[in-house]
Formats: sequence, C-alpha cells, structure tokens
Amino acid sequence: MRLPDATNGDLVLIPTGLGDAPWTDYLPAAVQSRVVDIRHFVVENARTARAHLKRIDFPGTLRDTDIRELPIEGSEHELDALLAPALKGENVGLMSDAGCPAIADPGARLVARAHALGVRVVPLVGPSSILLGLMGSGLNGQNFAFHGYLPSAKDARDRRLRALEDESRRLTRTQIFIETPYRNEHLFAALLHVCQPSSRLCVARELATANEYLRTLSIADWRKTPPPLLAKRPTLFLLLA
Repeated sequence: MRLPDATNGDLVLIPTGLGDAPWTDYLPAAVQSRVVDIRHFVVENARTARAHLKRIDFPGTLRDTDIRELPIEGSEHELDALLAPALKGENVGLMSDAGCPAIADPGARLVARAHALGVRVVPLVGPSSILLGLMGSGLNGQNFAFHGYLPSAKDARDRRLRALEDESRRLTRTQIFIETPYRNEHLFAALLHVCQPSSRLCVARELATANEYLRTLSIADWRKTPPPLLAKRPTLFLLLA
C-alpha cells in the first residue's frame, strides 16, 4: 500500500442519475464542472456512460473520449491498466450505471486498487437510491444493512426473508434489498405472505424520477392496501421488524 502521490491524477467517483431528469436536478454545479474536465473514464457500461455524459453537457467528442468498461473479474494487471492515466498525472472518472459508484456496484475493486497504487480517491456528491430510500423510509437509519439480491427460488427466498426479519428484530436493524425489476411483484407478495404483521416495510420505487413512489406501512396495513405498480420498475425494499 502506497501513500498518495501528488504527481498522480485522481480517481474521481462520479454519481450518475437514477432516471432521465436534467442533471441540475441531482448534481451540484461544482460536481458537473469537475466531471466535464475528465477525459478518461472507467464505467460499468459504455453505452450508458456515454448517455450520462451527454446528459450532463459533456463538451468533448464522446467517440474520441477514453471510455473503458470495468471487467467483471479483472486481474490486478487489468485494473492497473485502467488506472494508468492516473499514474501519468491525469484524472480518471469511475461511473456506475446508476447512482454512486462502488455502492452495490463492482467499482469497489478499482477503488481498492487505486489506494494500493497511491492514487488519490475523490468521491463526488450525487444520488444513491439506497441512501435516499433509507432517508425517506422512517426506519432505523442508525443500524442498517444492504443485502443486494435475494434468492430467486421461492423456498430459498422465503427462508432468507424469515432470516432477515429475525435478524432485524434481534438487532433493530433495517434490512435493505432489491430484486430484478420483472420479479418485483413476486418479492412484494412474498414479503406480505412471510413477514409478521407488525413488521414495517418501505417500498421505494423509481427514486429521484418523475414516477417516484415511496411509502412505509406495516405488513398488516400493506395487506389491506392496493399494491403499488412495481413490474419492470427499479424498486428498493426496506424492512424493519
């Protein structure tokens, strides 16, 4: 592990929008001005990254901009190659498909490698669906955990939900998880079937977009309420027993 070297460029962690809103709705002007000066990017998906850069009024010619995708299982050699511009004194931007890089995102491996090489890491302010959902849920923000995707098979999923609810009850912990959008309705139905009536569930759909939906009810009250429209819509689920 090396100390940061002032002659190196920075690895700049760039939040991206959660929908198609104008960048002025979710990024400070100082963040946008920092990003548009970068000419090297490591991204989750090149096409999505180009669309985001265009949305934030990137002034360069995108086809001439160095945009490289982060490999799913990159070796140290591959990660070093992605950080090579920073070792030559140029800034490198890291972008996720949506939200904050390295949060529920494979970018953490590149960030760890930057620290190892003495490249300064600079996280910028921007939207995170996990934090926005937690902020708006009214659930415990002092003790929480993000679990990513739950098992897709019914029996395994239901066992996992019971285990998460039990842990939430023991530790007063907010449990946060997501599902592939086309299976959202199945997960919502499973939560209503498996969880105890007194547990509280927040459904946070399409946050920071024109279609945003955010509501917290007990499982008992959700069972008496018309279900929200969740099919094929990015949704975050938060549970507190």
